[in-house]
Amino acid sequence: MAVNIRPVKLFVLATVLTGVIGCVVSYDRPLARDEISIPQPKKSSSTSPQQVHISVVGADRLRISWITESSVPSIVEYGTSKGVYTESASGTSSSYHYLLYKSGQIHDVVIGPLNPNTVYYYRCSSDPTGEFSLKTPPAHLPIKFAVAGDLGQTGWTNTTLDHIAQSNYDMLLLPGDLSYADFIQPLWDSFGRLVEPLASQRPWMVTQGNHDVEKIPIIHLTPFTAYNARWHMPYEESGSYSNLYYSFDVAGVHVIMLGSYTDFDPDSDQYKWLQADLAKINRAKTPWIVALIHAPWYNTNTAHQGESESVLMKKYMEPLLYNARVDIVFAGHVHAYERFTRVYNVKADKCGPVYITIGDGGNREGLATKYLEVTTGISVFREASFGHGQLEVLNATHAMWTWHRNDDDVSVVADTVWFTSLSSDPSCKL
Repeated sequence: MAVNIRPVKLFVLATVLTGVIGCVVSYDRPLARDEISIPQPKKSSSTSPQQVHISVVGADRLRISWITESSVPSIVEYGTSKGVYTESASGTSSSYHYLLYKSGQIHDVVIGPLNPNTVYYYRCSSDPTGEFSLKTPPAHLPIKFAVAGDLGQTGWTNTTLDHIAQSNYDMLLLPGDLSYADFIQPLWDSFGRLVEPLASQRPWMVTQGNHDVEKIPIIHLTPFTAYNARWHMPYEESGSYSNLYYSFDVAGVHVIMLGSYTDFDPDSDQYKWLQADLAKINRAKTPWIVALIHAPWYNTNTAHQGESESVLMKKYMEPLLYNARVDIVFAGHVHAYERFTRVYNVKADKCGPVYITIGDGGNREGLATKYLEVTTGISVFREASFGHGQLEVLNATHAMWTWHRNDDDVSVVADTVWFTSLSSDPSCKL
């Protein structure tokens, strides 16, 4: 069979040029777009499920979360054929108050055991008008992650979500700053409706950012009230005592979600949990380790320089990740894209993680367009544009990372690089 090798040659050429050109990028930066708000559908009733999203719980279970305005049973019926529900599971519901706002009923149901890489059809609260479908992650490599931080709710967010929807991804990783509600609780509802078309079909695994804290002195002292109530992650299964930090295995990857806005010093619960979690990793089972934070530890943008959540967390936890041979660390917070080489202690180190800032999902605050003049050479690509990333882990040794710029609503691959796992590098063995 004849094979057209021209696209392959162009791909290789683009990859080489990306490495040669580094952070020298010529591109007209897009302007911020208006905020959007997604109202409740007019045809829905108080018992209609809305804001449906799923997340992984262990190796073969998924958590289904949704909201109804009134109280209905927390039950999910599911099966592998449309309209045929051979299994069911029950869970719990709760609500929360924030100043004068009261949330709807937030339902939490874990289903399974499920087969890997399989499409299931399901409905929530036995609602006859709405059927959803999902696909479970694969049990083994390869696996494809979509990565996007600082999403918010703007026209650019819509574009980013549209591009992610076209990527045939298995799981989304979000390094903090989800809704940009910033105390206005109905915006959490709007965000849930905005992401439901994607988040109801593939697992969305998130960690928190500064816009998710929502603590008000004297008036509302509890941080992360909405975030914790609405986005329950599998922290219990990883031995964590907080929804703000946790880990999980998927296919051949161990994913660590860290909390930039909770205690992280050596006496903290998070630090001790991270030590224990890293010590339990089996690189034969999960040859890749990926970590997510919100405030970046490496950043040459002028935005968010010198913040304690970056400087001190890096001081305390960078040695832990380095000594565990973590492969990649994703961050958000800075509204731009930047990729560093493998680095440790501000120096290039072939056994250190690759640090990637991807806080460019589409937030309302716009892009961070100014960069510092740097001479260290550890920042290899940086650009202030909206977009998302895709990490395709092909096998135990190789993965491909692509960053997709939102260029006039078209997904354009602007940065591509191949990674080799540190577990497969004999010189990085401990």
